[in-house]
Amino acid sequence: MAGQQLYVIEYALHGEYRTFIIRLERMDNAAAWHWASCDAGVGIIPRFGQHSIKKVSRPMAERYGLSDVRWRPSGQGPEFVPPPVDVKRFSSSGRCGADA
Repeated sequence: MAGQQLYVIEYALHGEYRTFIIRLERMDNAAAWHWASCDAGVGIIPRFGQHSIKKVSRPMAERYGLSDVRWRPSGQGPEFVPPPVDVKRFSSSGRCGADA
């Protein structure tokens, strides 16, 4: 893990902008498009040590509504501010926990 670095990837999915951080040894545009598609639920996240996964290309990602994929090493550019989480979006009852 000595060679791994944090990268910030920003993208739009059907016009809604999203941002996330990923730790990788190296990053390029093709990898950024693939990982953005994984974050959007389109691509397959490989298991540890599995390197034969077919990566999602830019044209394929664009077919699923991804656009404007940008990446940068963390620490460069604006501060990463995670978007707020709407708990009601992830809960059918709007309450957290089984006893709530």
